[in-house]
Amino acid sequence: MNNFRRLTATNLWRSGCLIDQETHTTICKKNVILKTFTGIFAGGNKRSISTDGLEDHDRAYIPRRTLMYVPGHDTKKLKKIPGFQVDCAILECEDGVAVNMKAEARKNIREALDYLEVHNIDLAFRVNSRSSGLMEADLGAVIGHDLGSLAAVTRLPKTILLPKVDTVDDIIVFTERLQSLKFGRDYRPYLLTYVESAQGLINMNDILSKARDFSKDGVYQLDGVIFGSDDFLADIGAERTSDAKEVIYARQKIVMIAKAYRLQAIDMVSVDIHDHESLRVQSEEGARLGYTGKQVIHPGQLPIVEAAFTPSQARIEWATELVKGFEEHQKTGKGAFTFRGQMIDMPLLLQAKNVLRIVKNVNKKI
Repeated sequence: MNNFRRLTATNLWRSGCLIDQETHTTICKKNVILKTFTGIFAGGNKRSISTDGLEDHDRAYIPRRTLMYVPGHDTKKLKKIPGFQVDCAILECEDGVAVNMKAEARKNIREALDYLEVHNIDLAFRVNSRSSGLMEADLGAVIGHDLGSLAAVTRLPKTILLPKVDTVDDIIVFTERLQSLKFGRDYRPYLLTYVESAQGLINMNDILSKARDFSKDGVYQLDGVIFGSDDFLADIGAERTSDAKEVIYARQKIVMIAKAYRLQAIDMVSVDIHDHESLRVQSEEGARLGYTGKQVIHPGQLPIVEAAFTPSQARIEWATELVKGFEEHQKTGKGAFTFRGQMIDMPLLLQAKNVLRIVKNVNKKI
């Protein structure tokens, strides 16, 4: 049994085994439960990632197929949020707001959180980065009492987005500032961090590890990683192309590490708001890579992106029938399982279960 404990996830798949994400058990071809699998074993490597305490069923899932930026200085756009068919509306105080409008944006966002009545929309607040020197003021205005009395927890942002997280120090400083502004309120927002530089990509594992520790302490709930492609391209000196080949390595690495921590992975922005075909292709590619959602900068992009990150009816029927057929086959005690003329192995069964899990989470009420 100890030999199985040393197998990596890849070797388990190759050996005909499946890590069941619902029961967190390892199941092999003979349908023998070998061991509860709650981590990724790497032969004692101190940099290995453990997923203890990060199981999906331990926290409410907030679907974020679409994340749309709404500039905080524009009250007209803020008031339109309830009418948008969007999973996550980002109350923007960073790149989408000019420096001389930051104070106005903070005030507007604080007020918007009081008057906005939304259904099934995650109201998220994107602060400025630690390196900008503006993050502290953002948090003080919206979370603290810099603009008046403390807001009730129900009128605080459900999610906070922290951009340009390049080092572990960035996450530490942010966490200390947020903690100092709680003033005894039972406030534990979801946190999504950004990867926007080569340094941030290299340090991603260490950053998420530290943020996970703070999550265990109850400061916030680390819930996802966002790829900030524009700043990343500028940082490495690359040129944006329509097929995005210049960032394929970064996109793959970000989604891999995010999923190792059981986090959502949010794909890059498509900057051409009129090119819907490129948006569709890029969105579907992101979904195939394993991303759970995509950033949006215009309401016209929402239907295309949402469709790409929502399983089709045909895909849902395939997954439902496959899982049902497999469960019935297991009761017979027979050997190989075939479905629609195809031999089914454990990784394919896992894909089907993932499809059903996505649908279940999307249909949940926030």
